[in-house]
Amino acid sequence: MDARLLEILVCPICKGPLSYDRAAQELICNADKLAYPIRDGIPVMLVDEARQTVEGTPVDPADPAGPSGSTGA
Repeated sequence: MDARLLEILVCPICKGPLSYDRAAQELICNADKLAYPIRDGIPVMLVDEARQTVEGTPVDPADPAGPSGSTGA
């Protein structure tokens, strides 16, 4: 995931920041507890395509790399 793209993408519901989960290939909104898939390198920012994140496994919003530890840039 391009770090510049991650900086401009926001949650379509709350307009909050997203965290990149490289291992799961998802963009995570901690505020809404939703994970948006990344398919073939393209973020799918449709609410209907998002899944609920698992309680108890929050992504640190201060870490733009997400749980994988890398922004992939």
